Amino acid sequence: MAELDQHEGEQDLEKKIVETRQRFKNEFLQDSADKYDSRDVERFHKDDVLVESYLAWRLYVVDDALKMIDESLQWRKEFGVNDLTESTVPTWMFETGAVFLHGYDKEGNKLFWFKVKLHVKDAKVALDKKKYVAFWLERYAKKEPGMPLTVVFDMTESGISNIDMDFVKYIVNCFKVYYPKFLSKMVIVDMPWIMNAAWKIVRSWLGPEAINKLKFVPRSEVQAFIDAEYLPPHLGGTDPFRYSYPPLPDDDFQTPICDNGPIVSEDETESKEGDMESKDALESSFSSDVAVKPKKGWS
Repeated sequence: MAELDQHEGEQDLEKKIVETRQRFKNEFLQDSADKYDSRDVERFHKDDVLVESYLAWRLYVVDDALKMIDESLQWRKEFGVNDLTESTVPTWMFETGAVFLHGYDKEGNKLFWFKVKLHVKDAKVALDKKKYVAFWLERYAKKEPGMPLTVVFDMTESGISNIDMDFVKYIVNCFKVYYPKFLSKMVIVDMPWIMNAAWKIVRSWLGPEAINKLKFVPRSEVQAFIDAEYLPPHLGGTDPFRYSYPPLPDDDFQTPICDNGPIVSEDETESKEGDMESKDALESSFSSDVAVKPKKGWS
């Protein structure tokens, strides 16, 4: 009986996917194909997992999924997501270390770090910062298709001046609309009490389908989600990683993943330990004094 139910469920899903594609073609592509990047449209018509991810994120309601697909594909063309590369993003953004991928949570999901104290609202660079986030998400999506991310907002030493609600809303939309089923959870660490009202607004943006993914924790409790080996010392961890650029810190994309992160051989462990001195040598430009006041743009 269970096998029959599973088979019927798969058939229903196939029908939903076919219906979604057909309706998208009839209702959105007929007179406005120029709204989208042709590469995204082609992928939409070939990748069943992609279509299913939109449907699942909208509880398999085709009307809702279509609205999400339309918004997502328009955003991808507007931001030129398919053509974002390291060379198209301003170098100073990489140098700040405000956003990067590193480590894993307890469920084996890659961590996407936002160091909030390095961000101050600046309209002149708002678009560049949004493209920077899109660069990281698209890079990860291509390297680890189907693998969710855990977003960590490290709010250590941050204050009201570091909160840009437009930028936060953009990040939420990246996971709510542009990259469906991409979000494992959002962990907000050490949020100052004065920001409670702002983050209540964030809850409303996430919506009911994702509200349970928002986790507010003091630094003393963050290890409920992330083991000490992937937490920096200021959050009670033992991770020796120090951000530096170049190169990009996609440290273990090519490493097989187990339940608690990458599987590392003894040889690789020894090699990493041997490389620590060279990592430390790159730290000088990212000391705490410099980090709080990056060279330009982010602050």
